[in-house]
Amino acid sequence: MNYKLNEEIKPCEVVVDKYSPFYYAGASGDFNLIHIDNEFAKNVGLPGLILQGLCTMAFVYRAALGNNNPETMKKLKVRFRGVVSPLDVLSIKGKVANIENNSATIDLLVKNQRNEDVITNAQAVLVPG
Repeated sequence: MNYKLNEEIKPCEVVVDKYSPFYYAGASGDFNLIHIDNEFAKNVGLPGLILQGLCTMAFVYRAALGNNNPETMKKLKVRFRGVVSPLDVLSIKGKVANIENNSATIDLLVKNQRNEDVITNAQAVLVPG
């Protein structure tokens, strides 16, 4: 891990598989009906079923981590701004905002294919592993 201030991380694009909410429900135990029942999601005012927020956060984790050892990630926080639906294309970008005490703070932003913010104010802190 050798970051420079204002260095951009490698941008990442994620195409959300149409089955991702179901896969993540099984892996996480989050079977809230807004994630697995399209009609229920529509009846509560959503455009259809949506991806679990923590699954979207996992995409941010993967982008921030890059090729580093998972042990280097010391902190990750995000602000959920919009829903993610199956088949959405997410663009994750970030840059090094601070280097202090041998740790790098990376600010990240996630937008969908309509250029809408999905996650804002995301920060990852990495330390040498």
